[in-house]
Amino acid sequence: MSPQLSVLDLVPVRTDQTTGQALQSSVGLARAADRLGYRRYWVAEHHNMPAVAATNPPVLIAMLAARTERIRVGSGGVMLPNHAPLVVAEQFALLEAAFPGRIDLGIGRAPGTDPVTSWALRHGAGGVDDQAVAHFPEYVDNVLAMMEPAGVGLALRERTHVLRATPQATSVPAIWLLGSSDYSARLAAEKGMPYVFAHHFSGQGTAEALELYRSSFKASAELAEPRTFLTVNAVVAETAAEAERLVLPNLLQMLALRTGQELTPQPSVEEAEARFAALPPAHRDLALAMRQRWVVADPAAARAQVADLAAQYGVDEVMVQPVAGSPEGTDPTASPARERTLELLADA
Repeated sequence: MSPQLSVLDLVPVRTDQTTGQALQSSVGLARAADRLGYRRYWVAEHHNMPAVAATNPPVLIAMLAARTERIRVGSGGVMLPNHAPLVVAEQFALLEAAFPGRIDLGIGRAPGTDPVTSWALRHGAGGVDDQAVAHFPEYVDNVLAMMEPAGVGLALRERTHVLRATPQATSVPAIWLLGSSDYSARLAAEKGMPYVFAHHFSGQGTAEALELYRSSFKASAELAEPRTFLTVNAVVAETAAEAERLVLPNLLQMLALRTGQELTPQPSVEEAEARFAALPPAHRDLALAMRQRWVVADPAAARAQVADLAAQYGVDEVMVQPVAGSPEGTDPTASPARERTLELLADA
């Protein structure tokens, strides 16, 4: 059987876009995913990056959920050490109250940014970096408890004060742990929580992390059995050759990230073709090695690759990050090639 499909969106910013236009583009992508029957639409948390506008998942989720009808909308993820747990609990309790049964809270441990921006985020919120990361399991427990109708008791000055994320909760969001190492796999298994490994980013260690999660899983009141899915970068076009062209802008950005180059807004397909042709052999080889872990193909081949990945890792859901670039002259408020990727995967 074909796996259920979902979407991950970093809200990429192209050289021809303002932040507002990039947001409009993501609204169009979310509405396409909703129309096409995708299960969920998650937005990431990244800060101080020229090519990524997904800085604040709760704001994006509210905007996207209001413009869609049935698709689940969530975070992939909220980087919890950057924030006070009560703030995260309040934000997602309100989102769940506004869009009941449609909100996912994916929680991660990484900074999602450079060290300087990380310090600016955490100073006065989750604490200094070492403390925030060290207390991650406790923060996860606090978020879970605060969103429950009964709240959580906080002992202070010989009294117990009850903290609730919202006054009259009738439901809570689905809460997932995310990770790109075995740390979150172990923690999710210990707490009996759903877990997702960042296969789209790492591409290595996926099988080991999922096996660790499944073999160590302890049932909880919320989850009787392990629950996970797979994430993958994808570009689908009418022909394989066109898909290979459309992947180049994002591939160059990932290459810059991996090799310590300056990060810039995403170039056009034409500019990316010229830059890729001029790459030194070592960088070209690294880019092609990364691309081999992605789904870049025509519709039939792409669907077969997605099904093979689902079977290989034993999941019934695959979350695709549509990373197709845009040719020069594309409407800056839209990303037709990203939408087309979703359409061809759904229809193929």
